[in-house]
Amino acid sequence: MPTMLNHSCQTHGSAAFANDSGHIGITPDPALIEDLVRANHILFDQGIVDAFGHVSVRHDKDPERFLLARNMAPGTVRPEDIVQFTMDGAPVDAGGRAVYLERFIHAEIYRLRPDVQAIVHSHSPTVLPFSVSRAVALRPVCHMSGFLGAGAPVFEIRESGGDATDLLVRNNALGAALARSLGDASFVLMRGHGSTVVAPTLKQAVYRAVYAEVNARMQMEALNLGDVVYLSEEEAATACANIETQVDRPWELWKKRVQRLHASDVH
Repeated sequence: MPTMLNHSCQTHGSAAFANDSGHIGITPDPALIEDLVRANHILFDQGIVDAFGHVSVRHDKDPERFLLARNMAPGTVRPEDIVQFTMDGAPVDAGGRAVYLERFIHAEIYRLRPDVQAIVHSHSPTVLPFSVSRAVALRPVCHMSGFLGAGAPVFEIRESGGDATDLLVRNNALGAALARSLGDASFVLMRGHGSTVVAPTLKQAVYRAVYAEVNARMQMEALNLGDVVYLSEEEAATACANIETQVDRPWELWKKRVQRLHASDVH
């Protein structure tokens, strides 16, 4: 009798308990830690992440490491929850705490892209449908989203992981495949999963994650009207270069809002 495959939904877990790498932790700038905590709170407040999703920043004193919260909901992150990781995705100072299973998204992009200083991975609800549409690409429709360039590439996990994965980037090989799909772009869709955005600063990464969702909503509305005019690749590049010089404006607005919301937190 042939073996029957069980296609029921089985729990595989989305957290990992990885042993620390044995490397000595290098203390990052406390201001960088604080900004990373605020980035988590902002992304939650703006509806880009919920209980899931994560944001990281490259270590300011060692470019071969990055900083990422332990496995937890972004809206609840505090400074003591930030963990250092190596480029292999190995935690340096987790101390037995669970870490994100998909830390390999961050590790492999940082490894391939030395220009990248910050990464956001999310499942934002209006962006995700573009990851499964073969007819419509996510493209910039306004000057605030020039970072989308000529349109977002799509990572198809089946090409590297087969057709029976849970769509999660669970290891270095899948992380490297995602990084290759991203290429030199700033944004990549992940089919049936979400998206990953990269940037030269943490503030820009947060800005891009927020405005990718804004652009997706605008594009959906424009598609309902029909005959959409998108930014040209040159317009997108010029808009990105100019608009993102103003990234402190939304960052300070968003930061003040979450500071008020988290004023009672005890650190």
